[in-house]
Amino acid sequence: MAYTHKELKHMKMAQLQEIAGGITHEAVKGHSQMHKEQLITAICTALNIEMHEHHDVVGVDKAALKQKIRALKKEKEKAIQEKDKAGIIAFRHKIKDLKHQLRKAMV
Repeated sequence: MAYTHKELKHMKMAQLQEIAGGITHEAVKGHSQMHKEQLITAICTALNIEMHEHHDVVGVDKAALKQKIRALKKEKEKAIQEKDKAGIIAFRHKIKDLKHQLRKAMV
């Protein structure tokens, strides 16, 4: 059966040791003496499972948002040079809103 890293993290130690017992790979040698995190890492290595999840951005144009953020950062730097406190605050809020929009769209 194919497992994901997230599924393995939520399994009990006995289940993980049972899975490791059925694997003949160098990484899971001594699985009965490993801690849970070590065992999960060893199983992931043995079964070629990715250790982290990928987040996809859905519903927004990620490249366009990042480009806007970069442009706003340049304008914010100009406001800093001119010591325009209201401009700095306004650009900071706009950047924060765009980053929030980007994080909200991640699945």
